[in-house]
Amino acid sequence: MRLLIVEDEKRLATSLARGLAAEGFAVDVVHDGAEGLDLALGGGHDLIILDVMLPGMNGYRVCSALRAAGDETPILMLTAKDGEYDEAEGLDTGADDYLTKPFSYVVLVARVRALLRRRTRGAAPSIVLGDLTVDPAGRRVFRGGDEVELTAKEFAVLEHLAVNAGRVVSKAQILEAVWDFAYGGPPNIVEVYVSALRRKLDVPFGRRSIVTVRGAGYRLARDGGA
Repeated sequence: MRLLIVEDEKRLATSLARGLAAEGFAVDVVHDGAEGLDLALGGGHDLIILDVMLPGMNGYRVCSALRAAGDETPILMLTAKDGEYDEAEGLDTGADDYLTKPFSYVVLVARVRALLRRRTRGAAPSIVLGDLTVDPAGRRVFRGGDEVELTAKEFAVLEHLAVNAGRVVSKAQILEAVWDFAYGGPPNIVEVYVSALRRKLDVPFGRRSIVTVRGAGYRLARDGGA
């Protein structure tokens, strides 16, 4: 899932982005309210972490503009402890939840996951491909009756492939979905994670679920490689 952080405290924004990326999220970061609004209106984000006090356009206005445009992306608002945030005002503009600074990172992650669960409630809980089951809500993977332990990033790569099962997904598409738009590392990082998935999901079970399509990308078999 892709998150957008709109926070002008660059050290905090960077810290949050690194932590959430380690949890398996793709994270985009901007430090200005107007820029945050433009990026949010472009779509593609599953949740927005929005500071109240921002240059250009404050968080209340950003939130209100998104809701006026019909954008229902969950918004978690952040505010300083000195009273500049009025909880009622934030919720009235359409925010789904809020946290007062300083806050516990563990609590923030819990709030993020709760909002994402609330958004996807009622959707199919799992993606079933033959004997391969990917459970986005529980972040769990099963091969037959065996649970396979994956890192957060491995799970994120697999989830993207599973959502697009049967279709070829390029390295660039995986990078954009699982990492973030500012990623400047080598694209072969995708190969590293695909290899790790094959070692965990295929080799022990005699399967071949992730196929390399030369010059194009990867395809996850609809039957799970059975």
